[in-house]
Amino acid sequence: MAILRFKALELVNQRRPIKVIPAAARRSDSFGQNVFNLEAMRATMPGDYFKKLQAAIKQGATVERNVADAVASAMKTWAMAKGATHYTHWFQPLTGSTAEKHDSFFDLNSDGRPIENFKGSALVQQEPDASSFPNGGIRNTFEARGYTAWDPTSPAFIIETVGSRTLCIPTIFVAYTGEALDYKAPLLKSLGVLEKAALEVCQYFDKDVSRVSTTLGIEQEYFLVDKALYDARPDLVMTGRTVFGHAPAKGQQLDDHYFGSIPARVHGFMVEFEEESNLLGIPLRTRHNEVAPNQFECAPTFEDANLAIDHNQLLMDVMDRVAERHNFKVLLHEKPYAGVNGSGKHNNWALSTDTGVNLLAPGRRPKENLQFLAFLITTIQAVHRYADLLRASIASASNDHRLGANEAPPAIMSVFLGSMLDSVLDELERTAKLPLDKGDNIYMKLGIDKIPAILLDNTDRNRTSPFAFTGNKFEFRAVGSSANCSSAMTVLNTIVADQLIDFKESVDALISEGKKKEVAIVEVLREYVISSKAIRFEGNGYSDGWKQEAEKRGLSNIATTPQALDAIVRADAAELFARHGIFTEVELHARHEILLEEYQKKIQIESRVMGDLAINHIIPTALLYQTKLVNNVRGLRELGLDDENSQVTIEMIKAISRHVTTIKTNTDAMIEARKRANKLGDARTLAVAYCEEVKPKFDPIRRAVDKLEQMVADEDWPLVKYRELLFSR
Repeated sequence: MAILRFKALELVNQRRPIKVIPAAARRSDSFGQNVFNLEAMRATMPGDYFKKLQAAIKQGATVERNVADAVASAMKTWAMAKGATHYTHWFQPLTGSTAEKHDSFFDLNSDGRPIENFKGSALVQQEPDASSFPNGGIRNTFEARGYTAWDPTSPAFIIETVGSRTLCIPTIFVAYTGEALDYKAPLLKSLGVLEKAALEVCQYFDKDVSRVSTTLGIEQEYFLVDKALYDARPDLVMTGRTVFGHAPAKGQQLDDHYFGSIPARVHGFMVEFEEESNLLGIPLRTRHNEVAPNQFECAPTFEDANLAIDHNQLLMDVMDRVAERHNFKVLLHEKPYAGVNGSGKHNNWALSTDTGVNLLAPGRRPKENLQFLAFLITTIQAVHRYADLLRASIASASNDHRLGANEAPPAIMSVFLGSMLDSVLDELERTAKLPLDKGDNIYMKLGIDKIPAILLDNTDRNRTSPFAFTGNKFEFRAVGSSANCSSAMTVLNTIVADQLIDFKESVDALISEGKKKEVAIVEVLREYVISSKAIRFEGNGYSDGWKQEAEKRGLSNIATTPQALDAIVRADAAELFARHGIFTEVELHARHEILLEEYQKKIQIESRVMGDLAINHIIPTALLYQTKLVNNVRGLRELGLDDENSQVTIEMIKAISRHVTTIKTNTDAMIEARKRANKLGDARTLAVAYCEEVKPKFDPIRRAVDKLEQMVADEDWPLVKYRELLFSR
């Protein structure tokens, strides 16, 4: 292993930046060239079919069969003109990654002659094997049938891999019996429910609004490591994180990496994956160094939420493939290194109308700000009511390592508004019932005429808050860097939709009692401000004081995934999702089981990797070095030089023995805990056992290994060190 480490470092020193030449002088000239977008459809489809397709997409209606045939014909013509030979339904199963099964356009007709064929039936539906994907007991192994169904709201695209081009068609994935087996189907349902609920509330303020869309901008953080160093760390290869590694003398404490000059090799990688993303219609706008060494971030412009999530899933794949060409490995694990910042995927969420209004942006007139307050306060109330569901939506074994550490937000769900906006809500809470005047004067009487002056550009970005308002959107910062954002966004969309429905029912009830619309709205909002006040927090989410304060407020602090996931199968969650047609109870329990099993397996893999490295690499290395020290002492004594210097060496020998004993004892205990856990029955009991009995053994093993790293000669240490992983360019 030590030889492998030094060979890897030698390779790193020989690397040179790869020059990347952009496809066009301006990104806009090549943007979306590999996407079957509106322009491509309009150019390849008959006009009447094009109009029918667009109408069906806008209305959320089923695409008629003859229209699907026309789309398929046009899509095939377009894709083959770009060199595609195969097509695939591209979907997002509950593995957390994307999936695809390629079929050729090539076919034989009835008389055996070869043709290129792609019908509407192949576009609309395929039948992949459902039993081999996580299903939580929905399907038996012998009941393998599942279906992928075309999502016409997300355009098809072409992926090129080693010269071969494939047409990818975004789809949902469902079981033969109709249950969702993916992340996209529930997301699409939640978007529909939220649009309807938001549209009805918008009618209070603007009758011209006919559509409300959910927009999303996903900031993607990631680490880069040289491929040779990555391959020399079995723990990175197998788990995505380093289970051992002593902190280097210099980490991120000087903040000199953040927004610093991008290293040349990294810059070349960034330019190439941005170029490829641009061709795929992914609107990346920013790139920069993040806080930790060798940590970076990219971010796109806002898009419709469904497309934004598809693009983020595709982006992760593009980054991984391009990194290989630059001899890098992209680390998307939430906490690949101890002692420095982890990586998140900040979800910037907002609502926009077809009249061009951002419902979470303060307006210029009092009436617009009453609408803004309605959506802002309703969202806060939703987060307060369903905080545990939001926590469950971002729960994973890898995110557990990150939450509450360094710059990541804590596991306690809270909302940050900024002092100015927080004071506005406090004022609204204190305001009594007010008399009404006609016209816009009513808003003056309600005291909300002051809002424009104090809200615009007057909020901070609290990096310790998991759910922060940042001026014209909410930023859900607790989502992990490797996650499929559909999970968190499905929950957020659903709870906000549910609260908007409650809001409208409450306002309508007051109006029916004879109250003016504006007064009714303000009264309901005031009730929400009072009832949700506990969730608002403006301070430091890292502090121990916040944990104590949160407990006083009745807020949950659920630190681990097995406990967090319980919220999914509570009665209130089942009722919520059933009420809006997002999940059936069967689907919720299936997801609960899948996520618990995933957690248990990831901790199991980490445990096995840790045990292998400890027993087969670290202990033998330590003992070999200890033997060198013993021989040194023996040699000194033979020469009659047994003085105080040999006593220092003897103390090192004893210390190595203590650390080796600690490693061996705790590794054996970890293995036994794993064996006991594996005999347990249901998924939750098994996951809890791994969380509470196996995982606690990690820390003492790591501490002892990291101590040995400081003692054993550098030339003998088998694992690539943190200083090499974090600072090799």
